[in-house]
Amino acid sequence: MSLGLIIFLILLGLLLFVIEFVLIPGVTIAGIGGALCLVTAIVFSFTTFGTQEGLIVLGSTLFLMIVMTVLMLKAGTWNKMMLKTTIDGKVDNVGVQEGKVKPGDKGVTVTRLAPGGKVLVNGEYFEAKSIDILVDPGQGIEVMRIDDNKLIVKPINK
Repeated sequence: MSLGLIIFLILLGLLLFVIEFVLIPGVTIAGIGGALCLVTAIVFSFTTFGTQEGLIVLGSTLFLMIVMTVLMLKAGTWNKMMLKTTIDGKVDNVGVQEGKVKPGDKGVTVTRLAPGGKVLVNGEYFEAKSIDILVDPGQGIEVMRIDDNKLIVKPINK
């Protein structure tokens, strides 16, 4: 195997590691391919050129990986490629403080409560959970209590 092919495999392996580290985080084909390229290049350098040259290739490959890692971790290097979005949403409160819903209010199911689903109470839609039975859509319900932004309801027997 020629020296040019060994250098090509090392550069390809390092490029695949950069792709793995920056673009596709996790263990993917790029990381596995990069590791295979580097290991193949190092093994071929040992078998083709001998122990001393193989150690030189191994040492230079490790040095290049350390330099690339330092450059990748250095602040500001990858700012253009980094995801900078933030999530500023919040869960909508059921409306206890505003007096929208209180225990004893009556409403109707919009979806089947099995045991969770949607209900319409006081003209507004809310997430709800039935106490211990399935409740079909369109059935009347009564709010028993409010837990974790969900209405706990029971069906009204007619």
